[in-house]
Amino acid sequence: MMFWYDHDVSGWGWFGMSVGMVLFWALIITALVLVFRAANRPHDHTHTPTPPTPEQILGERFARGEINEEEYQRRLNALRAGPLAKS
Repeated sequence: MMFWYDHDVSGWGWFGMSVGMVLFWALIITALVLVFRAANRPHDHTHTPTPPTPEQILGERFARGEINEEEYQRRLNALRAGPLAKS
């Protein structure tokens, strides 16, 4: 019974404990919100870009000057005619 009355927490002790508890719960809630947002965010790295179509590749070659207009039209008609058409 020697220390019966000497273990009271002073006003600053209550203030420190209150601030500590508020900061603790703020940290827990912030961590949960960040984890929840990260789990529900769409993953950008899983989407692969679509490859260009043959007509787009042909148009790019024509734009770069690799083929002339006559060659472009001939190949474009062959592409649009389909794989079974023979010239």
